[in-house]
Formats: sequence, C-alpha cells, structure tokens
Amino acid sequence: MGTVKNLNKWANAHTYYPIDLIRVALGVFLFIKGVEFMSNHEQMSALTRPFQDMPGGMIILHYIAPAHFVGGFLLVVGLLTRWVALAQLPILIGAVLTNFLGEMNSTNLILSSVTLLACLFFMIYGSGKHSADYYLKMQQ
Repeated sequence: MGTVKNLNKWANAHTYYPIDLIRVALGVFLFIKGVEFMSNHEQMSALTRPFQDMPGGMIILHYIAPAHFVGGFLLVVGLLTRWVALAQLPILIGAVLTNFLGEMNSTNLILSSVTLLACLFFMIYGSGKHSADYYLKMQQ
C-alpha cells in the first residue's frame, strides 16, 4: 500500500496537462471501441475467432465491449484509473496476440500495442492531479 501512496505523491507532484490529455484521449478511444464492438457483433466475433476454441471463449466476447465502454468513460473522468487500466490489460494483450495467432494486420497491431503501452503507463502513473480521483481524495 505504501508503494501506491508514493506513486500517487510523485504523480501529483509531477502532473502535466499533456499527460492528462493523453489519458482523456485513451479513454475516448476505448469508449468508442466499446460502442463499436457493441454495435457490430460480426466484426467482434471475427476478431476473437482465434480464441474461440479456448475454454471461456464466449466470456471473452461478453467482457471486451463492456470493459472498453465503462473503462473508457472512467479513464476520461479519471476515476479508478489504475483499476481500469488493469482491467484493459488482458484485452489488449489478447489484441496483440490476435495478430500473431490469426490474420496479421499491421495497423491493428500498432494500435493495440500503443494502447497497451498507454494502459501500462497509466496503471503505474495513476490518474494525476486533474482527475476525479484527486478531487475525491482532497474532499476527505
């Protein structure tokens, strides 16, 4: 727990608006992808085809869209940022692996890799000073 507090103190002391804009842009991107997956089931089932034979393949289909939808919104407002980034990691690792197990698409590989790296960054950095997490912490 002390490590998380130290990370929060460091992040709040070294907060920058461009990092907050990247967090918001990542949240908007994930929100849009969640809406896109909810509205286009055929595309989503085609993307998850390499994982269909695995146990729990149907659970993957029902986890991706809501996790992106809700996680994107929470990243935009900066609420539970580390938990949201942690929830996105299995999806994004699967998105990177899909390019190697299924049909290779370099655009999807680059997009999923950049999103994975951004989520890893925000899992360590946190939401920063300009977020709902910081606001709620200051209310106490």
